[in-house]
This record gives sequence, C-alpha cells and structure tokens, in this order.
Amino acid sequence: MIHGGLSRFRSDQKGITGLETAIILIAFVVVASVFAYTILSAGIYSSEKGKEAIHSGLATARASMQLSGPVLAKDTDSDNDVDQMLIVISNSPKGSPMNLASTTDADADGLLSDEAVKLHSLVITFIDQSQMVTDIAWTATEVGKGDGDTLMETSERFELLVDLSAISPAVDENDTFVLEIKPGKGSAITLERTMPGRIDDVMNLR
Repeated sequence: MIHGGLSRFRSDQKGITGLETAIILIAFVVVASVFAYTILSAGIYSSEKGKEAIHSGLATARASMQLSGPVLAKDTDSDNDVDQMLIVISNSPKGSPMNLASTTDADADGLLSDEAVKLHSLVITFIDQSQMVTDIAWTATEVGKGDGDTLMETSERFELLVDLSAISPAVDENDTFVLEIKPGKGSAITLERTMPGRIDDVMNLR
C-alpha cells in the first residue's frame, strides 16, 4: 500500500530538461554581461573625465608668463598720487604664446569692462584696503628683440602700461595694494607692493 503510493508520487514529478537549464544559464550570462558592460563603461567614462580634469588643472596652474623687469609707479601730473604702473613681463620657459592685443579705452575712464567691443584676454585687477576694480585699462608694447606682433612668445618681453585713473581713492603715500595680472589661459601674476613715504614722478617698487 505504501509502495503503490510512492510509485504514484514519483510518476507525477516533472524534471527540468537540458533545454530549460541552458535557457536559464544563457539568461544569467546575458544579464551578467549587461551589468559588466555597464560597470566597465562607467569606469572608462569616469577615468576619461578624471584625465580631462587633471589636464585642465595642469593647464590652468602652469604659469604662462613671468615678471621680467622692475615694477614702476608713475605720477604723470605731479599731483602726489599714482596715475600709472609700468610692468615688464615675458613668456615662461614652458609657457604657451600669449595674445597681448589690448582693447582701446574709448571713453578714457580707465576701465575696459565697459567697452562695447573687447579684444583683450588679459585682465588686470587692482585691490587695496578700500576697493577692488576689475578689468582696468592697459596697453602692451614689445621691448627688445621680437617679431613685432602682439603675440608674446618665448624670449619676447612686453611692457604693460596700466592706467590707474579709475582707482578712487588714488594710490598715495604708504599705501599697500595688489595688482593681479590674469591671462586668458594659465596662472596669474600677483604683485603686492607698498608705496614709499613720498610720491615722486617715477618710483621703483621693489
């Protein structure tokens, strides 16, 4: 009686065929492949983005110019405050050529930020204890050996004549100020200087 019951139980079982097993295995392999491809693609994308960020950071941090002469303060009208700064710069040994085309200060207010047409990529900012003035007017003149264009290349030097007429209050005796010279690409030159106790027509700020 018991033996007959077991026989009927066994006869009702349905086994998993080889084809069904293969289909299940293929499904697992496909799903695993999709996940693996997704993870691999995400990893490659992240790696490429990381490389781009590193190269961008290096390009920004790499100095493209350097100070190559004295920093002169000038009182052009003998009114005992500084009207202009004269700065000599050159291309860094491994720096990229820099375009020093300047925008004309059409309204002669000492600012380039308000000009309708802007040609310059170099931006000069003045900072002292009472003000920060961005994009003040400047002109560049090649000095010494060069090819005569406005592109500062290796071994070329340029004078930057910086107009301080937009600075108010004006730079006076014993004042400390900062000039930030920021190129279109590369790191900035930051100059911090303190004026002497007497204003002369031309002063070398060391």
